[in-house]
Parts: sequence; structure tokens; C-alpha cells
Amino acid sequence: MTRFLSLLGTVLIVILALAGGPAGALTFAEALQKTDPAQLFEGADSFGAPEGSPAIVPVLKGAEKLGYAYLNSDFAASTGYSGKPIRIVVGIDTKGVVRGINLVEHHEPIVLIGIPEAKILAALNKLIGTDLGRVASGADRPPQADIVAGATVTVLVMGDSVVRSAVKLIRSGRLDGKVLDAPAAVARTLNPDAEAGDWQTLLGDGSVRALTMTVGDVSRAFADAGQPLAAAHPETATPEDSFITLYLAPVSVPAIGRALLGDIAYDRLAARLKPGQAAVLVAGDGAYSFKGSGYVRGGIFDRIELMQDGQGLRFKDHDHTRIPALAAPGAPRLREIALFTMPQDFTFDVTQPFELQLLVQRTTEGRDKATLPFDLGYRLPEAYMLPLPVAAAPAPQVGQPTPEDDGPALWVSMWEMNRVNIAILGVAIAVLTGIFFFQDVLTKRPRTFLWLRRGYLLFTLVWLGWMVHTQLSVVNVLTFVNALLSGFSWEYFLSAPLVFILWCAVAAGLLFWGRGPFCGWLCPFGALQELSNTVARALHVPQITVPWGLHERLWPIKYMIFLGLFGLSLYSLSDAEVYAEVEPFKTAIILKFMREWGFVLFALACLLPGLFIERFYCRYMCPLGAALAIPGRMRMFEWLKRWPECGSPCQRCANDCPVQAIHPEGQINVNECIYCMNCQVLYHDDTRCPHMITVKARREKIARSAAPKPAPAAAPGTARAQPPAFRAQQAATQPPDLKGA
Repeated sequence: MTRFLSLLGTVLIVILALAGGPAGALTFAEALQKTDPAQLFEGADSFGAPEGSPAIVPVLKGAEKLGYAYLNSDFAASTGYSGKPIRIVVGIDTKGVVRGINLVEHHEPIVLIGIPEAKILAALNKLIGTDLGRVASGADRPPQADIVAGATVTVLVMGDSVVRSAVKLIRSGRLDGKVLDAPAAVARTLNPDAEAGDWQTLLGDGSVRALTMTVGDVSRAFADAGQPLAAAHPETATPEDSFITLYLAPVSVPAIGRALLGDIAYDRLAARLKPGQAAVLVAGDGAYSFKGSGYVRGGIFDRIELMQDGQGLRFKDHDHTRIPALAAPGAPRLREIALFTMPQDFTFDVTQPFELQLLVQRTTEGRDKATLPFDLGYRLPEAYMLPLPVAAAPAPQVGQPTPEDDGPALWVSMWEMNRVNIAILGVAIAVLTGIFFFQDVLTKRPRTFLWLRRGYLLFTLVWLGWMVHTQLSVVNVLTFVNALLSGFSWEYFLSAPLVFILWCAVAAGLLFWGRGPFCGWLCPFGALQELSNTVARALHVPQITVPWGLHERLWPIKYMIFLGLFGLSLYSLSDAEVYAEVEPFKTAIILKFMREWGFVLFALACLLPGLFIERFYCRYMCPLGAALAIPGRMRMFEWLKRWPECGSPCQRCANDCPVQAIHPEGQINVNECIYCMNCQVLYHDDTRCPHMITVKARREKIARSAAPKPAPAAAPGTARAQPPAFRAQQAATQPPDLKGA
């Protein structure tokens, strides 16, 4: 096995060397090479020379210019569900009408596996023929791409990116030479002396806007839209039941923010926002959730969209803060309250009208869904605004930051928002460090250690895995290597504080103990396997011991899987992410089995053998475990103690090792050890370890030989020998006539 790992490390080094220079992001020129001009304009046969920066390229039919092609990501953010850009070449004519679309690159494995790409493209192609010139001028609202069940986020991001990039390009005047300003609006600034009242006053004066619908209202809307199947699937059986009451308010306006959030929460928000950055509060109550039940860490809120001046914004998880209750007097208890901050690349003016679009989704048949938009408009009341003084700069919406104050970076805000979770994780890592440093003390108390370990695994599964979704993956390893090759940025990794802290702890653990601290203690899926096996044992499910010869030959499978994914990631990271679904972590931990049946069946198939063979997936299939085992060989210390008799002749620890990481010869294979410390419990146990039993017996024998021997018992009828002092005392008390006898 040692030779195999050494060879594997050599192969990885060679692959890295052959990979050459950094693999950069897809350029516009490379995207055009993957695009047929006829895909963008009917009859087109060539591209012209690039113009300007970011580049746009004329699309030609012979010598005739039909329009232009551009790359969406050059003009607007296009980050998908995976956190990576979606790149689309768009064909647009000089009037601003979209003529063709070609999807050239995406990294969306979580939603595209099992969904034909043709279905995604068909939904996106609904934008072809749309006059985005009218959207840019404010005459029309931004169009909406069709929703595809199972790929909602991806389609919405694609559609938004095409629309926003086109509007920006049209307004720049580069299509027809006419610069098109955003819809004219009277310049206003916020009134610093404005005050807000209680909840009823906020509703009455329009400071808080509401959209109220019953289940029956929504059913009728679907019926009127020609969706009878969706109309026949109401959320509740009673049409008069509340479907949703949706509230909207800009809490970056000081008076409104203090009224709804309270002074402390508002001051915390004010310190976090950068100059000109806004925040809105969205709250809802009723049968329908504006967040959506499928929302997970790293995702996008796909049921709401904020729109202003032809630009749309869908909020991501790092824009979101959950609010437990409203501070305004008389405010009701609401099911969902969310605070959303605007990304800095989204131009937003709180003094101008804007609207929140709610996408209502209903099942039609099977997994198919129908979607209808409902709009909640907002216009800031006049009491909160003043005319903008001539030659004066717009006042910041929150606090009084100076222009030189750039505010905290995004990753800093993410850390501030996750302070409680960071503290909990820090304590958990500190506790685990204590367990490892004081393992000798703990393992001498087997029962205490057993319940401590089970309690820690339960915490790892429930809190670390299911609640905060901090499950590391081999994708993290592949992404890190790819970042090293293509341009490393700390901000990308710091933007997920819990994952970053956990990776730092894993890196430190590798130097001290190898992969054991993560695989044995901090992996939620590993905890799920071990706890489920514990339950199976309690239910007397028979356990299978894999023959050593077969077991040793199954070990390398996970290394082969990792090597295959690693090599594929150097060619195509997106393809590697697709095949990384060999890890069931996303299904079992991040999504809690709320996924398509194929993924759920695969996850259950990985867990089922673990009921009979403890940690079956960890032993033979986990590519992340393999990735950690390779650098884990550089550990500096060996803290697992062994007796000279271990392995020759004693096999007790080897037979009792839960993952069979101990060779018959007695040595522990640290590449496979999960550091459960079961062998250390045995090491100190003088009732099960043969060495300790022998030591105990020898100690007891020495103790017995050193003890004072009791006086021998007198024979029947024989006077017992008495001590001299006793005999002298007895002689002194005898009658005189007996003394001389």
C-alpha cells in the first residue's frame, strides 16, 4: 500500500507538471470558436473584427452586418448555483432585439444531471425575439425565462444575465451609436429628519407595502393563465385560506430601518453597508414561502426578484440575514422575515420606484411545475425624501460614511453575519483538540469516552451537516487546485467562513494526526454512517468482516476514483464536478435527501452496506478520504500507542478495529485510520488486552509476595505460641505457687 501511495503522489506531481501554465477562464475569442454565426443570426456566415472593450463582434452575412455578438459575463454577473460563471454568447441587432443565444460554458452539476440540456436551452430561447431596447428605455418590464423543474435557479440566472447584459450594452450606445440613459427620474435625497411610527402607521403611509392573496386568488390566476392542472393543485383545501401576505420595506432608509429592526440591529446594518448600498426587508406569512423549501447554503432565492429600471436582482445566500421578529410596536408574528443587502454591482436608487416580483410555483403533473409572477410595487413616501441640492452628491442611505470609506469587503461581511456559527465551530474544534491531546486520560475510561464520541458525532451530523451544511467535498479539493493553476484569490475561499475554518482545522490535523480528525470526527456523512451502524448493531443486524486479502485490495478503489476526478478536473473542472456526484454528501447532508429519486437511491445504496460493514463507503469509495490520505502521510507525530506483542501474536486490536486499519502484523495504516481511538481504549484495558492482563496479573503477584505473612494456625489440642510480651504479662499475674512450677 505504501508503494501504491508513493506512486500515486508521483503521478500527481507529473500531471501537475504536464498541466503547464495556468488554465484561464474562457475568453470571448474561445467562446466564439464554439459558436456558429448561424446560431445567432439566421443566414450569418462569419464574425467581424472585435470592437471596443469589453469586446463586441459584428455578425456578418457576406459583407452585410446583421448585428453583434457579445459574451454575457463581460457585461453582467452570471454566477450560477455552483458559484461559477455561466457564459453565453448572445446575438443582438442594432435595435436591441435578441436574435440568438449559445450556451458555451456552465458549471451546474447539481441541477443539470438528469435534466437534458436541450430542455434548459428551450426555456432560455424564449428570450429570442424580445425587444430589450424597450426594456432599456423603461417602456417594458424585463422578460422572464420559462421555469424548468429541477433547474429553476440555473434558468433564472441565465435569463437574468442575458437581459441585464443586453440592457447595459444598449444603454452604452455601442449598438447604434445612441447612448440611452436610464429612464429619467427626479433626483432626490433622503430626509434625515423623517420619523416612522408603529406598525399600523408604517402600513398606512406606505412605508411598508403589502401583497395579500388567498389560495383561491392564486388558483383563479392559474386558471386564467391557461394552467388548469396548476389551478387544480391548491396549497390548502379551503380557497379562503391565506396563500401569502408579502411585506416589503427599504430598511436602509434610517427612519424605516430603526422602526422595523430596532436601534441595535439597525446600527449593526449601518456599519456593514458600504456607501450607497441599500437593504430591503422582505417578510411573509401564509401557506406559501417566498424563500422556498429547496433553498440551501450556496443557493439563490429563486421565488423573488427585485427589479428597477429594467434590471433584475435575485438575492443569494450571502445577501441574506434571517430576522426573528419585527421591532415595530404592534407588528404581527410572521412566518418568514428576511433582510437582504444589495450587491454592490447592482445599481439601485431607493428614492426611485422599484418592485418585488413573487414567482408562484405549483405542481402540474409529476415533477413538472407551472409558474406565475405577482408584483409588489414600492415607492418611497415623500416624507422620507428631499429634493437633491444643486451640485450636491447623493447622501448615503445609511449612516454618514465618507467617500474614502470603502467599507468592509464581502468576505468580512460574511464573517460578521456568521459570528455565532463561527463561535460554535471554534468551540467544537477546540473540544476535539482537547480530546486528542488528552486521549490517554479519556481512553482509560471506556464508557465515558464512548458516549463522548457518540455525542460529538451526533453534533457533527445534526449541526455541522444538516443545520449549517458544512460538509467538505472532493470538489473543494479540485477547486482549490484549479484556483492555484488559474489565479488564486483568498476572497473566494474566505467568503464561506465555516468551510474555510473547517479546512484550516483539517490542514492542521493532517500535520499532527493525518486524515483521522476529519474522517473520524468532523465529516457529517462519516458520522451518519457510524451512527446508523451503531443503531444496526443495537438491533442485532449481523456484521460482516471482510477477509483481509479482499479488504486490502478494495482499499485502492477510492484512490483510483480521486485520481480519475483529479485528472479530469485538469481537463474540465465542470465535467469533474459532474462525476464528483460519486460522493453522496450533497444528497444526504446538504439536501437532506430532498432530491430526485436517482440521487436518493444512490445515497441509500452507499449507506446500506454500512449497516453490515461499518463505514463501508469511507473504506472503499470516498475520494475525499483518498485526497486527504495523501498529504496525511506527512504527519509529524505518532500518538497511537502499541505494545510489542501487538500483531505478534496478539490480534485483538486488529480484530476489533471498526475499519480494519490495523495490519495482521500489528502496525496501523494511518492512511486508513479514522482515529476513533478504539485501539487506545483496548491499549489501557486490563480486562481485554492480553498484554495488560499479563501486566495486571504480574502486578498482583508482586503485591501478594510483598504483603506480610499471617501466623500459622495452631494444631488442634496444641497451645498456640504467644508473643513474648504477652507471656511475660501472663507470668506476672500467676499465683505465687505456680511461678516456680
